[in-house]
Parts: sequence; structure tokens; C-alpha cells
Amino acid sequence: MDLQGRVAVVGVGVSNMALIRYLVSKGVSVTACDRHPAERLGDRAGELSRLGVRLVTGEAYLAPLAEHDLIFLTPGMPKHLPEIEAARRRGAVIAGEIGLVLDLCRAPVIGVTGSAGKTTTTTLIGEIMRVSGRQTYVGGNIGTVLIEKVEAIPPEAIVVLELSSFQLQLVQRSPHISVITNISPNHLDVHATMEEYVAAKKAIFRHQSPRDWLVLNADDPLVRSFAAEARSRVVLFSRRADPGGRDAAFIRDGQVVWRRDGQELPTLLLEEIKLPGLHNQENILAAMAACYLAGAPLSAVREVMTQFTGVEHRIEPVRVLDGVKWYNDSKATSPAEAVAALSTLPAPIVLIAGGSDKGIPFDPIAPLVAEKVKYLILTGPTAPKIEEAVRRGGYAGPVHRAADMAEAVALARAAAAPGDTVVLSPACASFDAYRNFEERGRHFKSLVEALQ
Repeated sequence: MDLQGRVAVVGVGVSNMALIRYLVSKGVSVTACDRHPAERLGDRAGELSRLGVRLVTGEAYLAPLAEHDLIFLTPGMPKHLPEIEAARRRGAVIAGEIGLVLDLCRAPVIGVTGSAGKTTTTTLIGEIMRVSGRQTYVGGNIGTVLIEKVEAIPPEAIVVLELSSFQLQLVQRSPHISVITNISPNHLDVHATMEEYVAAKKAIFRHQSPRDWLVLNADDPLVRSFAAEARSRVVLFSRRADPGGRDAAFIRDGQVVWRRDGQELPTLLLEEIKLPGLHNQENILAAMAACYLAGAPLSAVREVMTQFTGVEHRIEPVRVLDGVKWYNDSKATSPAEAVAALSTLPAPIVLIAGGSDKGIPFDPIAPLVAEKVKYLILTGPTAPKIEEAVRRGGYAGPVHRAADMAEAVALARAAAAPGDTVVLSPACASFDAYRNFEERGRHFKSLVEALQ
């Protein structure tokens, strides 16, 4: 990627601030653009001033794009806004921080995407590669922003990236090992169509060569169909049956099996896995395949797989109080992710759901709500849509609207009886009340821990 000419960076969040520092260190003249006024940017506005970066804020923050040849976008913004389309038509390059990381990285990259499971899978891969003795860097949607470190990463290291559809939309290079966990409707508040969302996910393998690897979930028909489009070598994984092929990861007779060049390597028993839920069996298979392809030994795979208990905000146990188990699943920002939690946790369930709208139908959660939820607490703008969906799906139990998380926790405490499960599994983004799902989850946990 040519960094010469006039460069604009749209959005001054954490990753783009790191990108701006990197560009300035290379002598690039940068214009930073952000919708929020300078006073809301706090210390970032001061840092930009010290760096000599021109800052444009407010309603007309995209106007400077007409003057720039290279434009870096913050990942979550729509890519089809008029100012962006106009810049693209006149020949400006539209890019993202993660695309520059992929261009500059000398080490092999393992990339993980999917509608659900990518954080757990990425974290597992990173831990296994570290235990293997490999110098490992985890970044992308989680971990560390790598743009300021990437040139110092040695070729013998390994980089593991969790990649969102927003990040993948702008890449022109694919990882050496690419993993797709599953695909279901998501982020339709930003992507114009489901087709655009799927096309963004495909970018994780679109630029691969025959020397690269693509790891696909054979249990997801859409994901499995991508094998026909791949130029790279394909490995299928399945928790349901042997997916076939000389290279595969699957479960047979309660045993997790890896097959490479037709030779099978039993790795561990399902009963040795501490991660709960069928969805996590898929995440384990995906991570195992990627790590074996990257050269990890059996000992490292077994050590991590038999000890790993999960990531923060994903079906995370918070406490047991008066015989009631409380779980934080704030990472469930889509219905598919909430389905995983409801499938895993025991009934009767008191469910706290709702938040900001991503344009996704909530019907997928309705059958499990009808089957397992005894009391439903809804928050945020999506509350009416969720209630309509679960009523259509046969839920006949009580529904209560909470003004905020504190009220939701208080209602859950009053509704739960010994033996019940209370879970925050929103099925929605958090931006109606929080900066991100992490802030939402930590607030929920603090409220639960404060219960007497």
C-alpha cells in the first residue's frame, strides 16, 4: 500500500489512533476526521494536535475526503456513504488499519472470522501457539492493536487475528490460514444487505493462494459451500460426523480427531473439555485444525484444550447466590450468539436481553425462549421487537421492560428461585447505553456482585 500523497483517517478510536501515530512516524501528512466534536474526543484531540495532525469534526467531517488520495476508515462505519463512494469513483484508495497490518506483516497470519465463536476460537489459537513456544501476537478485533508493532514482528513468529466483516471489507490480502466458524445474519444496520455481509466474510480467503489453508465449518451449509470457491487447500471440521477428505477435524465416538494426509491423530476426549456447549465443540475443532496446520504439537493442543474455561463476557459464570447461578453473556450481540447461551445453560432461565438494533430478526431465539425461559426482562430500543418475536414463537411467560441494567438485575433477583439460571444474553449491540459490550458486561457483573 502506497502511503504517499494525502491521507485521511476517518474515526479516531483506539485502532485508528495507533494507525495515525504509525503514519506520522513515517512522515505522512494526515487529516483526521471524526463525527464527534473535539471536546468529546478528550485526550485524543490533544494528542492529534501534538502530532501535527489536522482534525476535522462535526456534521461535515467527511467533507475533506474529496481532497485525499488514501482514506482509512474506522471498521464499523458504512462503506457506501455518498462521500466515500464519491472518493472511490475518483480513484481514491479506501483502506483499513487491518489491511495495512496484513500488507506489512512478515510472519504467517492465522485469521478467524464468523458470526459467532470467533473470539473464543482466536483466543484458543493464540494460547495454543504460545504454549507451543512460538512468539505469538493476537490482534484484530481483540488483543493488541498491531499496526505500531507489525514491522518488528519477526518472520518466525505467528500472528492471530480475529477479523470482523467490517475489517474484511477493505482488505486486499488474506491470511495464510483462514478460519470461518459460521455465518448467520449480523450487522445489517451497517451492511446494506445480507449478500454484502457474506461477501465481506469471503474476503478472508478471496486473496489466498494454493499454498494457503482455509478451515471451514462443514456443519454450516453456507460456509461449507465456500470450499468450491477457494483457491487454497481446504480443511473441513464437524462436530456431527466425519466430513471426509484427507485433512479434517471431527468428533467420533466422543473423541476429538485430527486427520492430516489421511493419518488420524486422536487428540482428546470430549469429557476432558471444560468449555460448555455444543457451539464450543465447533470452536475447539476450528482452533485445533488451525494450530496443527501452523505446526503446533499434540502436547500444546491438549494442554490448552483441557484447561481453557472460556473468555470474558461469553457465558461467563459470575456467582452463585441463594442457589441461583448468574452468567454474563454480554458478548452475545446477535440472536445466533444468544441461541448458543440458551442452548448451553440449564432451565429454568431468567433472561435479560435487548439493546441497540442491528437490523436482525429475533425469531431464531424464540423456540429456546419458549422452551427454557421462565421470565424475560427486556431493555433498550429492541425490546418491542424481541417481545413480538418470542410471542410469535410460543413464549407465554411474563415479560418485563427494564429502564436500565440496574432495574433489570433487580427484577431478575426478585424473579429467580433456587435452581434457576439468570443470564444477560442481549442478542443485541450495546450502543444504546454503553460504549461496547465489554462495558455492558462489566456493569452487569458489578451489579450482580453487589447483590446481598
